[in-house]
Amino acid sequence: MPKEETFNRVQVLEKATEVFHKKGYNGTSMQDLVDATSLNRSSIYNSFGSKLNMFLEVLSFYQSVHSKNFSRGLANSYNAKEAIETIFSLHLNEIITDNDRKGCLVINCKSEMANQEISIKSFMEKNQERMIAMFEDIVTKGQMEKIFNQEQTANQYALYLFSSIQGLRMIGILNKNEEELKNLIHITTKILY
Repeated sequence: MPKEETFNRVQVLEKATEVFHKKGYNGTSMQDLVDATSLNRSSIYNSFGSKLNMFLEVLSFYQSVHSKNFSRGLANSYNAKEAIETIFSLHLNEIITDNDRKGCLVINCKSEMANQEISIKSFMEKNQERMIAMFEDIVTKGQMEKIFNQEQTANQYALYLFSSIQGLRMIGILNKNEEELKNLIHITTKILY
């Protein structure tokens, strides 16, 4: 029978997230995780199984926190246009407030690990499908409301918007000029109108 955890799992995941976000998966050692979480190695292995399993849980935790933030923002959107603007605004705000220039953990992981580990690739594929489906729903509503044009299908626009967000996040690691980034968002989204 597994031992009962005597630590706050959410706090441990928050601390592990900080380390993985700063150093990446390959740059993070077990000692880094021990130091950050104040757990010993055996506790980490007993609770998470491996560094990879811990990282996968960190990715899910990170995604869940961001999904809640986006859901709150989208719930306050009046129409599809506002929903798209909200999504880009939330990403822009994360870029501007990212003083350490870490970027997005999920996007960083995609470039670092998606082709190295099948479980990471699976996580990334599911995340991508979820994000594209969200954009497709919004664009479909916008096209039905005659807010967005129908020059492309909702799925084509969704893939375009998803790739644009990823590009914005990558550019935002080095470029924190808010006006330039806002202009880039404007250029990106005006294709819908």
